[in-house]
Amino acid sequence: MKIRVERDGLADAVAWVARSLPSRPPVPVLGGVLLDAGSGAGDTDEPLTISAFDYEVSATVGVPATVADGGRALVSGRLLADITKSLPNHPVEISVDGARMSITCGNARFSLPTMPVEDYPQLPAMPQVVGELAGEVFSEAVGQVAVAAGKDDTLPMLTGVRLELAADKLTLVATDRFRLAMREFAWQPSAEVSETAVLVPARTLADAARTLGASGTKVELSLASGDGLLGLSGAGRRTTSRLLDAEFPKYRQLLPSEHSATAVVEVAPLVEAIKRVSLVAERGTQVRLEFNESTLRLSAGGDDEGSAEEELPVEFTGEPVVIAFNPGYLLDGLGAVRANRAHVSFTTPSRPALIKPADEEGNVVEGYLYLLMPVRLPG
Repeated sequence: MKIRVERDGLADAVAWVARSLPSRPPVPVLGGVLLDAGSGAGDTDEPLTISAFDYEVSATVGVPATVADGGRALVSGRLLADITKSLPNHPVEISVDGARMSITCGNARFSLPTMPVEDYPQLPAMPQVVGELAGEVFSEAVGQVAVAAGKDDTLPMLTGVRLELAADKLTLVATDRFRLAMREFAWQPSAEVSETAVLVPARTLADAARTLGASGTKVELSLASGDGLLGLSGAGRRTTSRLLDAEFPKYRQLLPSEHSATAVVEVAPLVEAIKRVSLVAERGTQVRLEFNESTLRLSAGGDDEGSAEEELPVEFTGEPVVIAFNPGYLLDGLGAVRANRAHVSFTTPSRPALIKPADEEGNVVEGYLYLLMPVRLPG
């Protein structure tokens, strides 16, 4: 193999593909990235394809290149990523001779050992396209929801994002039992879509959404639920992920159907106040919020470890409410509404509160909600 490629395009492609590599690959070849030049096996429009696959997640990107001699080569992905991002701003020449890969860029030269290509697993084919969505909207929606996904791998049903497909909308949901986030948005199904739901690893979906969600990009959603595979593609990049084979909690019954009090708050001042007050909350245990007709009083801590309090103006309707939350979870929810104002509704201090974005008049903007369990107030 002998190719010439621009440094920036190569570095971006290798960095994106290497993100999906396992930190501790069970066998060395699964820590490699595959460079395929001119063989057509990569199935992209570009002459050079760079790929990674660990049986769970695959990532493939096409890169413009001048191919003198075609071929395939497998090298350590993390090492190649480190090298390509540090190269000077000159065209890169890559050649493979026997079991060594040579990389030349300006005055810099590297020689890397290759791994046996024949031991590398075959990349999965992209499933059937089921629809298309705006990359920017998709990226924002996944970011808003994945924040509530669990990180405990012993509870796999909580580490995923539930993706519900319907003819008129997509619904994304995630929960770790302490909070729940849900986002609904319109999309363009490719044909008549039967209503279905799948569970996608949250970390994988969030990584893909961030890189595919550039402004103006269209993202194709592919699904083979029978084979347990989801695919996403856009802007010359493609990724697939194994679906989680787990039962997601029946979450809709958790959503309050009515409320006894509501508050409309300015997000930025509240976020800053929570950060200040929670400095004295022991291990971030809780911040106490007291709502009345026109004031929100935040407090944390006690006599032993120090205490703090702060007051903010608020638009409040209903009977006064005293409730406490984990400050980190509350900050996550306020950040995820992606609005200047938030609408918060309550039932009782022991029941979940619901946070939604609000417009400048204080009206709820439908499409996103963040449900947060309160922390028990000290007796």
